Amino acid sequence: MPPAPPLPSVTVVLDRHDDTLHTHTALAAHHPPSGRITLHPGPGTTSETGLAHDLLAALGKPPLFSGRFPGGRQPAWEAATAWMTALPVTRLTVLRAHRLTARRAMRLLQLQVRTGFHLTLVCHRPHLPAALHQALQIADYSVTADIEAARRHYYGTPIAEPPPADEPAAPASRWLTLSALERLVSYDSPRPCADPCTPPLIAWRHRPPPAPLTVPTAQRVAQRLHAATAHPRLAAALTAALFTGASLQQLATARPRDYDDAAATLALHDRSRYTDGCAAYPVPPWAGIFLRAAACFTRLLSGEGQELLAAPGDRGHLLRMAEAARLRPPQPPTARRKGPVGRVEWDWRERQEAERYEAIPARRARPSQG
Repeated sequence: MPPAPPLPSVTVVLDRHDDTLHTHTALAAHHPPSGRITLHPGPGTTSETGLAHDLLAALGKPPLFSGRFPGGRQPAWEAATAWMTALPVTRLTVLRAHRLTARRAMRLLQLQVRTGFHLTLVCHRPHLPAALHQALQIADYSVTADIEAARRHYYGTPIAEPPPADEPAAPASRWLTLSALERLVSYDSPRPCADPCTPPLIAWRHRPPPAPLTVPTAQRVAQRLHAATAHPRLAAALTAALFTGASLQQLATARPRDYDDAAATLALHDRSRYTDGCAAYPVPPWAGIFLRAAACFTRLLSGEGQELLAAPGDRGHLLRMAEAARLRPPQPPTARRKGPVGRVEWDWRERQEAERYEAIPARRARPSQG
């Protein structure tokens, strides 16, 4: 493998007089699609977890997220690290850095080492605070008090033009009905392979492939998933369902080794051949961010042996997250609904198949021949 590029030097900006120009300039540089994140830590907290929640919020994600976690501990830093690794973040500017404890500053420095972004710490004081000075002893850093030099660090060099106003998105309250989600709550029950398995590309012999999303639809889905959850595995599971058409049980067979980022494939397992057997599925470009985040998150949290995507026990969390993003499978006609109007019926396809099976007339028993 080629050697890793050298880590950018940390920049400390001394805003000697707490000038609002520094704060406004740094906040104006915040533009995640361009890889620039400005983190404005919330006041009144000194916890490391609180800083991770602030970072998730800066990335456009809900700072609190539901799910099943070991010991009930919400892995906020693992989630923030996973998204910072997967998203194209190149610059992180942290305002009010003079309030950072040594441990919080160390968290940011460790995050920089892992992801390689350029870190700028803005201290609204004439001198470097003792806690920050202590943390920076392990890093290569430089100090500036010049606003133009600071601006170059906030935006990058050369300074990018202010981003155009984002175009208004389609109403997020409108449901996106996606046929690829019809099997998400299927009753099949494949199991992961106990031994290493490198399956071939899916041949689609037993069912038609899900229709690929159009570019505008894929963009809307990605935007909604990013805004609906900070949980990398839940977001990646729903993403994978859209290009595989697989059930939650089959999605749960994937392990981190089953995602090949270089080849852009995801392997799912099904040795009992409930559907198409063990097979690798091409990952569309829009979905790669979610799979990369899930792989990083799983390795940080539990290692190689755990599910890459949501597990069957996450079903309730997954469906609630999908509904929060206003994503659903085709729904039954009003006359055939089992629940109240407005509630998503995830098992409509399964019920259809069961009803068709029950409608098949039983064969007449042939008289025994004596």
